[in-house]
Amino acid sequence: MTLAVGGGLIVTAGVVALVVWLMSSVRDSIALPPERSDAPYSAPYEEEPYEEEPVEPEPEPAPQGDVSVTKCSRDSLIGWPHADLKIVNRTGSPAAYIVTVTFVDGDGAEVADGVATTEEVAPGGSAEVRAQGSGEVPPGTKCRIGEVERHPL
Repeated sequence: MTLAVGGGLIVTAGVVALVVWLMSSVRDSIALPPERSDAPYSAPYEEEPYEEEPVEPEPEPAPQGDVSVTKCSRDSLIGWPHADLKIVNRTGSPAAYIVTVTFVDGDGAEVADGVATTEEVAPGGSAEVRAQGSGEVPPGTKCRIGEVERHPL
């Protein structure tokens, strides 16, 4: 029995030695090539790096150009001014607007102001809103668009 166990150990040791010898002899043939020190980057291919020209987005038009006054009037009973506005969204995305209107008398002095707002206006879409002034103003009062805020949605 001892002979069988001893013989098995000798055969096993021989097989291990043979495998180690074979591995060391093939190691040189399967080794990876050394890293290149002159490579500009560590990519596995020899292609030029891809460089794309940066694309700058086209500037959106100023929001003031989106608003026009369609009617400027004074209420005949209470004398309060209002401006009817048309807002056209000239951008490529939905937007909401806040528009201030200044009401001025014949001499150009500010006599009242008003605000108009919109919910979502689709790209290329339009909305009609009213900016209501508060307080009595003289006849002949004119409407001027003040600040226009466009908020992309």
